[in-house]
Amino acid sequence: MLKVATCQFAVGGSITRNSRQIRQLMRKAAGAGAEVVHFAECALSGYAGIDFPNFLDYDWPLLCEETQQIMTLAKELDIWVVLGSCHRLTEPNKPHNSLYLISPKGKIKDRYDKRFCLAKELRRYTPGNRFVTFAINGVKCALLICFDLRFGELYRQLYKQGVNCILQSFYNARQKGPSVHTHIMRQTMQARAATNHFWASMSNSSGYYCPYPSCFIQPDGKILKQLKQHRQGFMVNTVDLSRKFYDPMRDFRELAIAGKLTTGAENIDDPRSRNVTAL
Repeated sequence: MLKVATCQFAVGGSITRNSRQIRQLMRKAAGAGAEVVHFAECALSGYAGIDFPNFLDYDWPLLCEETQQIMTLAKELDIWVVLGSCHRLTEPNKPHNSLYLISPKGKIKDRYDKRFCLAKELRRYTPGNRFVTFAINGVKCALLICFDLRFGELYRQLYKQGVNCILQSFYNARQKGPSVHTHIMRQTMQARAATNHFWASMSNSSGYYCPYPSCFIQPDGKILKQLKQHRQGFMVNTVDLSRKFYDPMRDFRELAIAGKLTTGAENIDDPRSRNVTAL
């Protein structure tokens, strides 16, 4: 079993303010028994193009300093942290939009870089090109970021790698008002969870206006719990691999992945089957 704290707060352009809220939530989540604490996309760095215009004159030394404080606290609290931030590349390359995986020893164990970026993001970020998976307490987890949600191929690949739980970070916040995201983001993740039999933690920024709150989804696609919209908070949910869930695809998922897109014979020797215009 794995206890996951899904956290949200109003991510902004101040690195120090973001860091202060991250560390506050880490302490609260650890006190509630969490073993891994999951934060939103760009939770520490702020999101380029919304919280600040671009990376010109960005305070990279401060970002590193605050990251080190979070790493030190992870060691003190003996917890894993999935931290949304930005990772500086060698100029003139643009930074990665990243999730740092920080271990209970206070070390960066790995880093996931957002693979699919929108056209407007490509003006500010360099996409990544690799999966990140890791196991805690026998639960195999993977990291993804926001727009990756639209590409079901990623989830199929992670299913084939034996992943049990997706920790996916989002920044759908500081919008002008309600948007289509309210009706598609959680629902798409529910479908990804159900079709691949994953647990899923969705961490989103709660900055106003936020079209949907952070949520936690079980392998049958049901939202187990979600936070309040536009409110800072966290919730701890347990990934329990011994629990059984409704999974009608179980007997056919491998066949579909292998390319057999029917549960019957691929060639039916019956003229009435072949004649598709007859009654």
